[in-house]
Amino acid sequence: MDTKSDDILSRREHPPLSRSTALICAAAAAGALLAGCGTDSGGEAARSGAAEADRIAATSPAPSGNLTEDQQERKALVPKAKTGYEQALSAAVGAVPDSKPVSVELKGSPDSPRWEAEVATGDGTAHTVSVDAVGGKAGQARAEDKDSDDKRELADLLKKATVTPQQAAQTATGKTKGTVTAVELDDDDGGTPKWSVDVVTTDDWNKTTFDIDATNRKILREHVDRD
Repeated sequence: MDTKSDDILSRREHPPLSRSTALICAAAAAGALLAGCGTDSGGEAARSGAAEADRIAATSPAPSGNLTEDQQERKALVPKAKTGYEQALSAAVGAVPDSKPVSVELKGSPDSPRWEAEVATGDGTAHTVSVDAVGGKAGQARAEDKDSDDKRELADLLKKATVTPQQAAQTATGKTKGTVTAVELDDDDGGTPKWSVDVVTTDDWNKTTFDIDATNRKILREHVDRD
């Protein structure tokens, strides 16, 4: 058989790739080495591969060198807090006799991190206590100026909340491993108490907020803040 016949046979044994096959190759390779998937549809496949690569990049976590402003702030602040939220709440409760925890949140700067805690007595009188996030020392408690209705609502929430903030935080971190940076008692539209818990994951510095029923520890809502 002559050379021309050999070429024809070779093409018959190895037919050109279909358009769908070329697109699959392009997407799998994310736009790289597309020439090997066929020459006739190479340009269109390349565009499809690039679009697929863009889609994958958009849905992937930001690399460590490309963090958002909020992620950078969390990365700078969270590791500086040598005192955890539990110790901060304990110190705040100790600063106000016969009080219960209402909220705690990590604030401040990397040079001076602090926990801002709120505790309240049985009649709904609330106090704010700042706790050093490094040494764990509580500052002087400051009584909040709330009217009688606010005090009554807060006292009612504290009575209904049979789940502790520690239990709510355990529920949240059982779903998403990370560092608890805030816990706050609130209620839903129906008046049911809930704990809102913020958990920061240290691999991407995203913050996930969990709303947890303060009567049965059921997760009511989960939201990831990637900003």
